[in-house]
Amino acid sequence: MPTIDEQVEILMSGTAYGDPKTKENMTRELRERLMLAEKEGRPLRVYCGYDPRTADLHLGHTITMRKLRQFQELGHDVTFLIGTFTSLIGDPSDKEQARDQLTAEQVDENARTYAEQAFKILDRDLTRVRRNDEWLSTLDFADIIRLASNFTVQQFLVRENFSKRLDEGEPIYLHELFYGLMQGYDAVAQEADVQVGGQDQLFNILIAGRKLQEALGQRPQIAIIMGESLPGTDGEIKMSKSLGNHIPLLAEPWDMFGKVMSLPDKTLLIYHKLILGWSPQQLKELEEGLASGKLHPNEEKMRLAREIVTIFHDADAAEAAQKRWDEVYRSGGDGVPEDMPEEPIGADERILDILRRLDMVESSSEAKRLMKQNGIRLNQKPVTDAQATVSPDMLPAVLQVGRRKFVRLVDGD
Repeated sequence: MPTIDEQVEILMSGTAYGDPKTKENMTRELRERLMLAEKEGRPLRVYCGYDPRTADLHLGHTITMRKLRQFQELGHDVTFLIGTFTSLIGDPSDKEQARDQLTAEQVDENARTYAEQAFKILDRDLTRVRRNDEWLSTLDFADIIRLASNFTVQQFLVRENFSKRLDEGEPIYLHELFYGLMQGYDAVAQEADVQVGGQDQLFNILIAGRKLQEALGQRPQIAIIMGESLPGTDGEIKMSKSLGNHIPLLAEPWDMFGKVMSLPDKTLLIYHKLILGWSPQQLKELEEGLASGKLHPNEEKMRLAREIVTIFHDADAAEAAQKRWDEVYRSGGDGVPEDMPEEPIGADERILDILRRLDMVESSSEAKRLMKQNGIRLNQKPVTDAQATVSPDMLPAVLQVGRRKFVRLVDGD
């Protein structure tokens, strides 16, 4: 078992707080809490929350999951918290407008596979899975008033996203202020020693969570704030489901492989660091190899894609995904893979309805947007009419969405 100093070094690696003093305080508090827990003969209670605003987690979420895994490997009690109640509002952090509100039914459906996705990183046998509607749904209006009395409106309005909206005359809805309060109560309900989160969670963890715990007689949790965020497929903006630049953990192997291959070359270092956990020396060698021309960015990206698909699927899936990639993009062919799923069509059917039925798009509006961008093709010809149909006498035909999603439509009779 590592010493307390060794644990602190491991657990504080990769963290950042915006100022050295805060990091110094969190480091000191973590050491003190580890000493106290050792004296009491118990592990630290650690958690991170994930809001099921959509049905899939993505590679960006695995940054905090890997930190949770470190806590597990050191023998601590880790909770994977599914934000079934906080999702009804949605985290306003870094958002320049209010999120759409979800129904409880939508949240429950989205949350259905969250734990299974998390077990790609976390140890299934050592992970406690909870949903925060367990305690948040039981609070009454008097409870909310009591909890809210610990904060001022000014504390919330100084947050960058709220102050920006205020300056620009954009609305800030009252329910958005409740999110930090709700997340703070998550820490209270679990009597948490540690909460892990990203940079966008600084306020919720450092201010809301710690303040509520102190107000209710608990020791304030230690904030483990990860210093770097994973850029999305655009290579610029933090990976986000709402922005559509994410790589879902539930993506099919060939789609995951293709999304990694679409990353800009400049993301190679940070993906190797945050997703594969490469050491500083390994990253230095990669950087120098790319700069000198000894290593080719495309070959390194292909190796990265294979490793990522292997992590979230398996080696056979990674090999098949690369084979499909080679068929489409490296063989000089027509860009259509030989191997693809088949779907029987027995009567005239709108292409848009086929896409929705086969989950090749998330919504009709996405399909229409892709049509305007020539992103949907039938036998390699753009489909631009949302009312366009496929009839049995047109089959077989290949329906394509973007560069990586294909289905062969065949006669269903």
